[in-house]
Amino acid sequence: MSATAEPLPEAASGSKAQDTARPSSLWRDTLRNVLRQRSAIVGLAILGVILLIAVFADQIAPYPSTLSMLDAGQTNVRPRQPPCIHILGCPADQPEHLMGLDANLRDVFSRVVQGSRISLQIGILTVGFAIVIGGIIGAVAGYAGRAPDNILMRLMDIVLSFPSLLLAIVVVTVLGPGLLNAQLAIGIVAIPIFARVMRASVLSLREQDFVTASCALGESPTGLLFRRILPNAMTPLIVQGTLGIATAIIDVAALSFLGLGAQPPLAEWGSMIGIERNAVFAAPHLIIFPGIAIVLTVLAFNLVGDGMRDALDPRLNR
Repeated sequence: MSATAEPLPEAASGSKAQDTARPSSLWRDTLRNVLRQRSAIVGLAILGVILLIAVFADQIAPYPSTLSMLDAGQTNVRPRQPPCIHILGCPADQPEHLMGLDANLRDVFSRVVQGSRISLQIGILTVGFAIVIGGIIGAVAGYAGRAPDNILMRLMDIVLSFPSLLLAIVVVTVLGPGLLNAQLAIGIVAIPIFARVMRASVLSLREQDFVTASCALGESPTGLLFRRILPNAMTPLIVQGTLGIATAIIDVAALSFLGLGAQPPLAEWGSMIGIERNAVFAAPHLIIFPGIAIVLTVLAFNLVGDGMRDALDPRLNR
C-alpha cells in the first residue's frame, strides 16, 4: 500500500513546480495580448524601424543634415533638384540623392533620417514631462479629495477650456520661438489630460480592499499613495502616454511649420515642410518625404497605443 501511495506526493509536487515555473506577470500577459493583435504588430514593426533609423542616423545619412552640396564638392546640382537614383535611370554623371535636394542644396534624405532623432526626442520628452507633472497633480487630487481636488481639477478644466494648439502658440509666443519652448508648451497643454487620467485611476483604487488592509496595518498616507496606489494606477497612464507621443509629434511639427518650433537649419520634419510649403507644386518631394515620415511615426505610436489599450482592458481579455 505504501508503494501505491507514493506517486501522489510526486504528482502534487510536480504540479506545484509547474505552477512556480511560470508565475503570473502583468507585463508578460500584456505583451502576449499585444502580440495577438495584427495592428499592434504592424505598429511595433514600424516603430522598430524608426528607432533603428534614429539610433544609426549618422551611419545611414550620407551627408550631414546642414551641409550644402556645394561645400561637399558637388557642382552639377541645382536648388530643389528632384530625386536622383542611378538604378532607376538617373544619369550617372549626376550625384545620387535618394530624396532630392532642398532650396539650400542640402540632401533631403539625410535631413529626414536625422529628423527621426528629433521627432522621437520631441515625443518622449514632451509626454514624459506631462506625465510626471500631470500624474502628481492627478494623484494628489484623487487621494486628497475635497478642497484640494476641487482646486486642482478646476485649474485643469481652465487649461482644457482653451484649444490646445492655440494655447501652445500663446505659450511659445511668450517664451520665444524655439524647439525647447515648443516642447514645453505642448507639455503644459497636455498636463490636464494625464492629470484627469491619474485622478480617475486613484479614485477607483482608493476604495479597494488592499488599500483598506494596508491602512488597517498602519501604513502612512504617503505610503498608501506612493507604494500601494500609484504602482497600480500607472497602466492607463502608460497607454495614454503612448497615444500622447503621436499627438505631441504632430503638435510640435505644427508649431515648427508656423515658425515657432524648430528653427533652421535644424532638421525637423515640420520645419522642413514649413520652409518649402510654397514649393509644393514646383518641388513636391520636399513636402512629401517629411510628411510621410510624420505619418508613419504617428501611425506607429497610435497602433501600439491602441494595442496596449485593448490588451490591458479586462473586458477584452477573458
